[in-house]
Amino acid sequence: MHGEADFLRRYELRSVLDAGCGTGRVGRELARRGLDVVGVDLDDAMLATARRKAPHLEWHHADLATVDLARTFDAVVAAGNVMIFLTPGTEAEVLANVARHLRKGGLLVAGFQLRRVGLTTQRYDVLASAAGLELAERYTTWERGDWVADGGYAVSVHHRA
Repeated sequence: MHGEADFLRRYELRSVLDAGCGTGRVGRELARRGLDVVGVDLDDAMLATARRKAPHLEWHHADLATVDLARTFDAVVAAGNVMIFLTPGTEAEVLANVARHLRKGGLLVAGFQLRRVGLTTQRYDVLASAAGLELAERYTTWERGDWVADGGYAVSVHHRA
C-alpha cells in the first residue's frame, strides 16, 4: 500500500514535492512519517479529495511544467505513472521545472509503466540529463526489485548535480 513511502525512507529526506499528487495518497503517508510535503496536480476533483483528507498539507492546482513554488525540496516524487500521463511533448519541460525545485543533490524519484510506444527509460534519461539530473539508481519495483531492461515498470532515482 505504501511502497513509495517505504522506498523513500532509505534517503535522509526532510521535504518532498509530490508531483502529480492526485488524491494525495503518497503525500499523506509521507507527511504521516514526518516529512514536509507539498502536492501539485492539475485535476481539481483529485485535489479536492487530497484537501479533504489532509487539510493541513499544502495542495496546489498547477501544471508541473510551469508551477513555481518559490522553494526547493530534498526530493520530488512522481509516483503513479505521472510521467506517462503528461501531455505528450511536455516531458522535457516538466523535468526541467521539477529539477528547479530540487536542492543541490536532491532526488527525483519517478515510477512509471514501460510500454512499446511512449516514454522509454532511455528517452527519460536523456531528458533528465538535459535538466541537470544524473541517474543514480533504477529498479523494477518500489520494493527495489533488480532492474531488468525489458521489464514492464521502472522506478528511477536521479539526483541534481
